[in-house]
Amino acid sequence: MAKKSKIAANERRKAVVARYAERRAELKERIRTGTPQERIDAARELARQPRDASATRIRNRDSVDGRPRGHLTKFGLSRVRFREMAHRGELPGITKASW
Repeated sequence: MAKKSKIAANERRKAVVARYAERRAELKERIRTGTPQERIDAARELARQPRDASATRIRNRDSVDGRPRGHLTKFGLSRVRFREMAHRGELPGITKASW
């Protein structure tokens, strides 16, 4: 189980990313296509935004217990939790391999 504070901080980051997503996309487009002065101004404004406004700050965590490592995106679980739930038959369509 991950620390509650780490899980809460990640949730706060998700909210900040969602709040600034549209504005960041605008600024990045201006940096990509604008005149040299517009590019400089857009880059400065982008740098003034909060650090947590960047989507790369979000950490993929297990949806059950918040474990940060071994995350399986398709299921939203860590490898440990995935294995436990699959063995108990709680994941529909998942069977243990045998050959």
